[in-house]
Amino acid sequence: MKQNKNIILASKSPRRRELLGVLGVEYECASPDVFERGLEQNKGEEVVLYNALTKARSLKKAGFAVIGADTAVYLNGKGFGKPKDESEAFQFLSELSGKTHKVYTGVAVVTDEVEKTAVVSTEVTFRELSREEILDYIKSKSPLDKAGAYGIQDFGSVFVESIKGDYFNVVGLPVETVYRMLLECKVIEY
Repeated sequence: MKQNKNIILASKSPRRRELLGVLGVEYECASPDVFERGLEQNKGEEVVLYNALTKARSLKKAGFAVIGADTAVYLNGKGFGKPKDESEAFQFLSELSGKTHKVYTGVAVVTDEVEKTAVVSTEVTFRELSREEILDYIKSKSPLDKAGAYGIQDFGSVFVESIKGDYFNVVGLPVETVYRMLLECKVIEY
């Protein structure tokens, strides 16, 4: 594989860094300082796409490809971002318990020549969760920095009964989609 442009990942998320690393590309991370759009009712795809593109555009730099991403969880049209505290994490997990929700990740690749965007949606079904399980998970502090208050890649995985779609999307970066976008934007080639 040949890498034609330097890459900036517009995120400090350790999960996104790890997933981008799977592609074998060289990149640097930067934290975008942008105002993210709120999780409006029934607007999951629109919100994550807007936020991803805003993040990528905010770090646009000549000669670079900037990757922006944003993930949100939606249940019956209601958005669940990162919980503000343990109480809200408990509320989120209680609402998701025993139900199927959607995880949307918006991805944007911005270069000097082009802006490419995509939204990936994955359905995740939780089994019924006990109050004690939720409280024990919250004690780990893991849910506090994740959309929907859970990480499918950590202990939150035991809540998941089934998944329909891209697993990596739920983690926070749909790897296959990003790879394809980098190829289409000629950031990488074979």
